[in-house]
Order: sequence, then structure tokens, then C-alpha cells
Amino acid sequence: MKCDIEGVIIRPLNRFSDPRGWLIELFRHDELEPEYHPAMGYVSMTKPGVARGPHEHVDQADCFSFVGPSVFRLYLWDNRPDSRTCGGKATLELGEQNPAMVIVPKGIVHAYRNIGTVDGLVYNAPNRLYKGEGYRESVDEIRHEDNPHSPFKLD
Repeated sequence: MKCDIEGVIIRPLNRFSDPRGWLIELFRHDELEPEYHPAMGYVSMTKPGVARGPHEHVDQADCFSFVGPSVFRLYLWDNRPDSRTCGGKATLELGEQNPAMVIVPKGIVHAYRNIGTVDGLVYNAPNRLYKGEGYRESVDEIRHEDNPHSPFKLD
């Protein structure tokens, strides 16, 4: 899998199945550059047709894993003025049939929509703590979804 936005890393995830069910490794510490080592992890559930984002982070990189159930359309926009792909946009469909881990570096505007028919799970292992140590910092998020004039629109 490839993305035309500089710095975005996409890794297909392997599903190992047996009579008990299946297992997928979401990420491996030894396969991530130190700048992307997770500081925390969480899972979110998104209902069919619902989108999260678009937003971006000033310092945080996200390490999303889309494994199903359901299918998600991931939207990425390069908003970094110093990037050779600044202004570029990419759209990927990931999840049940196409499980993948995606690292979204800081400065990349991102959103995803559940385009499937069932509730879907997305795992994230960002490299920064939400609201910092002890929840004492501001949230590192620029929420473009709150701006009706934002250039970052989902299909």
C-alpha cells in the first residue's frame, strides 16, 4: 500500500486465524522510528456513515490501526508548508477486508468515515499523551470540522 503524501507510513496488517478466531499485531516497537513510539493507546467505535475529523495536530503523530469490523475511508491532506507534497490529498479505504496501520505525522490533516454497514473500531497509539502528563496541557488539535469555510472537505 502506498500514499502520495510525504511521511505517511502505511503497513498492511496480517490476520492470523485459527479455530478460536483471529489475531492481528497492530504495531511493533522495533518497526517504528523512535519519533513514532506510542505514548498511549485507545480504541474508538464509529457508527456507519459517521465521520471523525478533519483535524490536525501540531506536535502529535497518530498511529491508527483499521482492522474491522466495517470499512473506513481515511482522508489525508498535507498542510505542512515545508513538505514537498504540501497541498496534496490522499484517500484510502481500510478495515475488514484491507486491514492496515497508518502513521499520520504532525501537520497532516486527517479524517475518517465509517463507510460500512456495522459499527467499526479504530485503534490509535499516538506518540503524545492526550492533554499531556496528568492532563495538564491543552489538547493538541486544530479542529477543521468546526470551521464551515474549511478547505478540508470529506466526499
